[in-house]
Amino acid sequence: MKHILEELEKRRDQARAGGGEKRVASQHAKGKLTARERIDLLLDEGSFEEYDMFVEHRSHDFGMQDQRIPGDGVVTGWGTINGKVVYVFSKDFTVFGGSLSGAHAQKIVKVQRAAARVGAPIIGLFDAGGARIQEGVDSLAGYADIFMENVLSSGVVPQISVIMGPCAGGDVYSPAMTDFIFMVKDTSYMFVTGPDVVKTVTNEIVTAEELGGARVHAAKSGVAEGAFENDLEALTQVRRLVDFLPSSNRDKAPIRESFDDATRDEMSLDTLVPANPNKPYDMKELILKVVDEADFFEISSEWAKNIICGFARIDGESVGIVANQPQVLAGVLDIDSSRKAARFVRFCDAFNIPIITLVDVPGFMPGTKQEYGGLIKHGAKLLFAYAEATVPKVTVITRKAYGGAYDVMSSKHLRGDVNYAWPTAEIAVMGAKGAVEIIFRAEMNDPEKLAEREAEYKDRFANPFVAASRGYIDDVIKPHGTRRRIARALKSLRGKQLANPWKKHDNIPL
Repeated sequence: MKHILEELEKRRDQARAGGGEKRVASQHAKGKLTARERIDLLLDEGSFEEYDMFVEHRSHDFGMQDQRIPGDGVVTGWGTINGKVVYVFSKDFTVFGGSLSGAHAQKIVKVQRAAARVGAPIIGLFDAGGARIQEGVDSLAGYADIFMENVLSSGVVPQISVIMGPCAGGDVYSPAMTDFIFMVKDTSYMFVTGPDVVKTVTNEIVTAEELGGARVHAAKSGVAEGAFENDLEALTQVRRLVDFLPSSNRDKAPIRESFDDATRDEMSLDTLVPANPNKPYDMKELILKVVDEADFFEISSEWAKNIICGFARIDGESVGIVANQPQVLAGVLDIDSSRKAARFVRFCDAFNIPIITLVDVPGFMPGTKQEYGGLIKHGAKLLFAYAEATVPKVTVITRKAYGGAYDVMSSKHLRGDVNYAWPTAEIAVMGAKGAVEIIFRAEMNDPEKLAEREAEYKDRFANPFVAASRGYIDDVIKPHGTRRRIARALKSLRGKQLANPWKKHDNIPL
């Protein structure tokens, strides 16, 4: 028996060695960790249970029969993050450049299916050179098998992708269908076609970093939800994110003990909104002062900054927060902010996470660029997402809520459960000046008369009480009591039951 156990340990050591010391050293020289080192940092110490350590590829073409390494370029299994079961696969760049073979794909599909069956998040760590060319169509079939599991698991279990090296060609589409993509600055990139192909086809000269680096996708394309300085920071933030999420759509939003008094008043909020209606303020200040222990996990912080999305806790319960940011483009809704918020709202709804909406929106962005880009359809995505959502929805209007944007931002008309407004709120079709210039166009040549009309319009509509008189606002609340009122509203809504009409699936305006 002893010699059998020794042989087993020898085989395990061989698999753990990956592509060997030289390739591991090369990986470290690039500032990257190995596949197994990343798993060790991601999961609770000693919790990882590996699957398919001894799997090898089955190719006999182009000399591949003489190149077999146990594990075949991907490490798979399960473990825990702060005690919560998660499944994980980590591509090993030291083995065949992490390229995907048929056997490699089967390992990933196995943990994808296990995660869906068990009801646990799945996390993919990507660092690979794409399809294994020597296997031809088998590698392409492997990609499609993985894509299929991504689609079937969407809305069933949280799916998180972390890009920690190259990710090109077919490799990019699996992360694209997951819920969150994180990247590492300077060492990771994503693109469908690389710089060489781009140069050949379009004659553009561009580097891999310029074409698909972490900064590009976090700030320009919106493909990535975050870009971090190194592997350690990225994995630490993934652990933090998982803490906010339920394990599957069968679970309610996580609740944990909070040491922050849910009835706490925040007197500084009474002076947050400036007296000048055109002066900006930082909506993040409101978020940090309302949520538990000022702990806010922002999603896509560098993209579409005119809207803020992220996770926090109120009285210990995980919530999703969507908020207009007056500091950027006055908090206006445009194509990017509508897409960003719509996807976030749909994620929260899929996983039973209550949504808090903080509103200060002057409307939709005007201009040919927005209209030619399809603002109508993209803005409708956010409207659709809020209307479809059946989770508890609490809305607070802090200042402006103008035009169609008032409707879109989780209004009572889109089944908002509890809708509050601060006394500073202005709920109207548009601002007083623009409204008066339309209604009283005949008096445009009389500045004094126009000023009187503007003052009259402000008295009539530049407040929350008209909406409140019609029941569109449940209460006008004091800013300093916002945390307490939201916490109580959420507590009252924990037993909420609401179902949409049966359908195979909806047809959101994509």
